[in-house]
Amino acid sequence: MFNIKNKRTENDQTLLIGLFKEESEEEVSTNVDSSWKETANMYIRSGDISNRYKTLSKVLSPNQNKREYYLGLGKKKELTKHSFRKALGHAFQSIVKEGHEGITVDFASLNSHLSIEELGEIIGEALFTSTYHLPSFKTKRQEPKMIQQLHVIYEGKEEPLLKALEKGYALAQGVNTARHLVHLPANILTPNELAEFSKTLAEDHEFEIDILEKEDMEKLGMGALLAVNQGSVEPPKVIVIKYQGLEKWEDVTAFVGKGITYDTGGYSIKSKTGMPGMKGDMGGAAAVLGAMDTIGRLKPKKNILAVIPSTDNMIAGDAFKPDDVISSMSGKTIEVLNTDAEGRLALADGVTFAKSQKADRIFDVATLTGGVVTALGSWMTGAMTNHQELFNDLQQIAEEMGEPIWQLPYNEDYKAQVRKSDIADLNNSPTRKAHAIMGGAFVGAFVEETPWVHLDIAGTSISESPHDLGPKGPTGVMSKTLAGYVLS
Repeated sequence: MFNIKNKRTENDQTLLIGLFKEESEEEVSTNVDSSWKETANMYIRSGDISNRYKTLSKVLSPNQNKREYYLGLGKKKELTKHSFRKALGHAFQSIVKEGHEGITVDFASLNSHLSIEELGEIIGEALFTSTYHLPSFKTKRQEPKMIQQLHVIYEGKEEPLLKALEKGYALAQGVNTARHLVHLPANILTPNELAEFSKTLAEDHEFEIDILEKEDMEKLGMGALLAVNQGSVEPPKVIVIKYQGLEKWEDVTAFVGKGITYDTGGYSIKSKTGMPGMKGDMGGAAAVLGAMDTIGRLKPKKNILAVIPSTDNMIAGDAFKPDDVISSMSGKTIEVLNTDAEGRLALADGVTFAKSQKADRIFDVATLTGGVVTALGSWMTGAMTNHQELFNDLQQIAEEMGEPIWQLPYNEDYKAQVRKSDIADLNNSPTRKAHAIMGGAFVGAFVEETPWVHLDIAGTSISESPHDLGPKGPTGVMSKTLAGYVLS
């Protein structure tokens, strides 16, 4: 998959070269054919080859079988990790569209202020996220073109760069795992099938896995999740994955992902336009499984617990209703005011279970509220925390991964809203005001004092159009950030 060598060979038919604005034409890559270098410089001077950011120029070298792609990267000082990632993704997509299955990258021409490890990781990740194709269910379809081999021209020690490329590949595979799951229709990806997928993932990476069945949930008192499941013919599942990279089960990081495989809204039913796309309401679960895929490939010396409470939210004669009072695993009682605020009920039992498994910190991920889309659009994941240092660490990693998060307030004024009930300890939907915060505050009532970050990906889990790092549809957002936190 990755091949590192110190010079270009006759077999390298396609070469990608980076151009920065600071460089003069004499500094164009030494890997360009010597007979072609003067002509290439002339093209640069005339503007036919551009160093403007994300501009890709293709030329044929004197040997007509060889193509050289010049990627404009703009000014070095303005290039961030994510803008680099996007530029490379754009280039890789263009090269794949032209039918090339192998590509050679001139590493030295791409290197600016980034370390070898940082740039190698970005190359490996951008290649496999940008060229990923979602599965199709059409009876007549063409197999997508894929790059089968990446050659990197690099004159230093191979091992650090190879490790970085493989880390980037592992991050990309986690993203693509999450994308794949969110893309699957709800009649195919039921809670049971999500559990079966998790078993396969656990077997591949030698994780410990336990699938809690309905009877197990009843014994544990998971009344919040069970209430959401009442109207469904599909039995609920709680997927529990443990990765132990330390000698003892201590210093445990828990990922809790909302696994609602389809959400009708229940008796608080969604509109006919609000229901299509609800197959993606398990995007939080997908992000957690994507992160676990990356962790399983790289095997860091950390302890990770993944908890996925999964069901669909359907309408039936015995479905739960507004005005119902239910009991959660924590013992707290909940007045149900909105059956379409079901994800937070599933998360309530999920984070309680994570605490019972000695989690020292918890990250929950969920397509939780339309309110976060109103507040932040599709460009930023909403976040809440009870531990500022933990949030700051995650935010820095998210920024580097190109998955920015924005902190929403979480104080006693907001906490008080979810405690407003005349007949129960909590209510699940106190007001439409600050709706995204209400959802997070409800989950926070079950986390209590455990360090915690809540991530609402309702706006960022789907892209409405193709982009530099992938196709239209599921983005796999937060799988990189969660894995990156563990790997940092």
